[in-house]
Formats: sequence, structure tokens, C-alpha cells
Amino acid sequence: MSGAQLGVIGSLALSVASSVAIVICNKALISYLGFPFATTLTSWHLMVTFFTLHMAQKLHFFEPKPIDSQTVVLFGLLNGTSIGLLNLSLGFNSIGFYQMTKLAIIPFTVLLETIFLKKKFSESIKLSLLVLLLGVGIASVTDLNLNLLGSILSLLAIATTCVGQILTNTIQKRLKVSSTQLLYQSAPYQSAVLFATGPFVDQLLTNKSVFTHAYTYPVVGFIILSCLIAVSVNFSTFLVIGTTSPVTYQVLGHLKTCLVLSFGYTLLHDPFTARNIVGILIAIFGMALYSYFSVKENKKKSIEDSLPVSQMGDKEVEPLLVKDGNDTKKANGVNLSTKESLA
Repeated sequence: MSGAQLGVIGSLALSVASSVAIVICNKALISYLGFPFATTLTSWHLMVTFFTLHMAQKLHFFEPKPIDSQTVVLFGLLNGTSIGLLNLSLGFNSIGFYQMTKLAIIPFTVLLETIFLKKKFSESIKLSLLVLLLGVGIASVTDLNLNLLGSILSLLAIATTCVGQILTNTIQKRLKVSSTQLLYQSAPYQSAVLFATGPFVDQLLTNKSVFTHAYTYPVVGFIILSCLIAVSVNFSTFLVIGTTSPVTYQVLGHLKTCLVLSFGYTLLHDPFTARNIVGILIAIFGMALYSYFSVKENKKKSIEDSLPVSQMGDKEVEPLLVKDGNDTKKANGVNLSTKESLA
């Protein structure tokens, strides 16, 4: 197994472990300690992430790389907005409709990448994603009460989340920046959006003020723990999207959903039905199919890319490189390198 493959597996494992840990921590904080201010808490997560990375940069654990200011500001604001919209969607919709919103992110991401990035998804991949979504839907969706405001917020949340995650992958690859460098540059802007709007969003959703809340020692302790875990969550999110794809990250997210449901039943004694079990098993089967077909297609692509020109089909015997301004592209339209601007 190559170092790159080990790196991908490590990033996936870190993402799953840290995400499940922060869900359990936040559930204790919100449900048992009565701290319901999720949007404000997320802004604190991002601030702590930035200061942690700033200390790491000062200690020379990584070298910062300047990114076009317009690109990083817009990217940071977009990601911060998407988090706020997801929280508002949860507040103005039923749990079931909110879960449907999260499920819709995968097909919308596939659609956007197909239309704007000309990315092709095989029928096998689409089928495995369908099985996955069906399983997660069975396991987590309970009711589908609709309302106009909630539906609009959900559509905006889906759009901003899809675009934000596609840009996370695109910026890293096109501008040749690492996940750490991109997170370090964008975290202040994401945090600023949520820090400015979080208290108002939380008060709108909970009818409580974060400024007048009673901060007992257990509450403060769990907030600190949540912020520390969030550093790993934020880092692994950018790392997974950069080394794999936005769709793979969403698939991983639904694995986390299944694990959280299982842990909730095992550790927190949440209600668990036969429907949950069947849904989780179907979802895991869909994830296995997606993993199998992804690995198979990546191997096939690697073999094709390594073949000499004389062994390729007629389509690939055409000129391999065509110049388009400052962009260098393969003849089949797959980018090799592009200008360092996404704005």
C-alpha cells in the first residue's frame, strides 16, 4: 500500500473518529447541560481552530501559502454562511425534513460537478449512492412536515454546502495548497460570519440568549472539550475533501450518521427500532458498494494513465495537450493545471 493510500485512509479514520466524538460531546452539552447555542459554539470552534493553526505555523509545523484574497474571503464567507443556514434549516424544519436536506447534498453535488466541472460518474457509482441514501433515509428520516420558509432555508443550505465543498476540493488542487494552508487562511472569515450572526440565530431558534446563560464549570469544561475536538474535525474535513472528493466526504458523513445512531443507542440509550437497524445495514451495504466501485475505477484510471500513447484508443491518440490561454488541459478535457485564480 502506497504512502498516498495510507494518507487517505488515515484522513478518513481521523474524520470519522473526531466527528463521532464531537457529536457525543455536543449532545451532552446541549441535551444534558442545557447549552443550546449551536451556531455560536461553531464560531468558537473555528476561532480555536485558527489560533491552534497559528501556533502550529509559528512553531514551523507548516508553511503558510498566500492565496488570492478575494478567493479566500469569498470561500470563508460562503462556508460560514452554509453552516448558519444548516442550523436555521434544522430550526425551521422537522428533524425528518432536515435529514432529507442532508441527504440531498450528495445528488446536488453530483449534479453540480457534472454540469460545471464536466466530471463523469459511472452508473455503478450512482447506483451505490442511491442504495446509501435509501439506507440512511430509512434509518434517520421520520417525518416530512413542510413549510415555505423552512424549504427555502433548506434549498439555500444545500446550495451553499455543495458549492463550498466543491470549492474546498478545487482550491486545494488548482492552487496547490494543502488542507492546513487553506483552513488557516479561511477559518477567520468563517468564524467572523458565525461570530457576528450566531447569537442572533441562536436566540431566534431557542428564545434564549447566549450572553445571559449560566456558565457552570461542567458547561465550560464541555465547551473547551468540544472546541479542542473541533480542531481535529475541521482539519480532517479539509483533508478528506482535498485528498478524495466532495461526494466521498458526504458518503463518509452518512457513515458517521450510522455510527452516531449506533452510539446513541449503546451509550446514551436513545430509542432504536428495527427500522433503524435495517436502514443502517442498507446504508453500510451502499457504502461498501461505493468504496468497491471507487477503488476499481481509480485503479482502471491509473492503468490507463500509465499506458503509452501507442496502446491507447483512437480517442486518446489525438494531441494529448491543448493550450487554452494560461490553462493546460488534456485533450479529453481533464485539467492538468490551471491559473491560480478561482474568483
